[in-house]
Amino acid sequence: MDVNYDFDGTVALVTGASGALGGAIARAFHEAGAAVAAADVVEPDDDDGFFDSEGVRFYEGNFTDEGDVARVVDAIASDFGRIDHLANIAGTWRGGTPLDETDVETFDFLFDVNLKTMFLASKHVIPHLRETGGAIVSVSARSSLEGGTGDGIYRASKAGVRLLTETIAEENKGVVRANAVMPSVIDTEMNREMMPDADFDAWVKPEEIAQTVLFLCSDASSATSGAAVPVYGEA
Repeated sequence: MDVNYDFDGTVALVTGASGALGGAIARAFHEAGAAVAAADVVEPDDDDGFFDSEGVRFYEGNFTDEGDVARVVDAIASDFGRIDHLANIAGTWRGGTPLDETDVETFDFLFDVNLKTMFLASKHVIPHLRETGGAIVSVSARSSLEGGTGDGIYRASKAGVRLLTETIAEENKGVVRANAVMPSVIDTEMNREMMPDADFDAWVKPEEIAQTVLFLCSDASSATSGAAVPVYGEA
């Protein structure tokens, strides 16, 4: 069954838009009629010309830097006149060593990229979302639900995303909804290169996760806030 969303007249800010998941979510919002403010610290590979599409604008900014976040959010609000949806997609994975062998630089990096970007983007966008009755969707992870071997710092940073999501929902009841999605392994080119012997068919595609993000920003999920939604597929 096909599901169609109508986001005409709304504005979606997508962080991490140069990545596979962020790019898929930006495209899904655009296909549903939203204007898209796509943000990332690096410019995207725009082979299909998407970022030059009408209603799409790219903003380069370091979302671990509060001054940069404030600058980008102010520019988006000025350019589009409003912000209705925030998709906190910026994030990454690092692992492979036990805790006692993990460099503190890895800790700082993962908490900056996975948690601080979500905190700063939410902090600066929430006042705009209160005006529009908007929604936030952030990316946590299935692995954040328990400890594990070799990537405890990653898991902890993504657990923080879940807890801040619940906090935003609690602090903005009836005004701004906030939810998180929890993927496992996502079917991206990078993950295929890292795990060439895995069963790719069991992985969830970025486009599938994008549909869940749109649902959580739509009126169809008006009763849902503070949730951590599994998007595991069969992974």
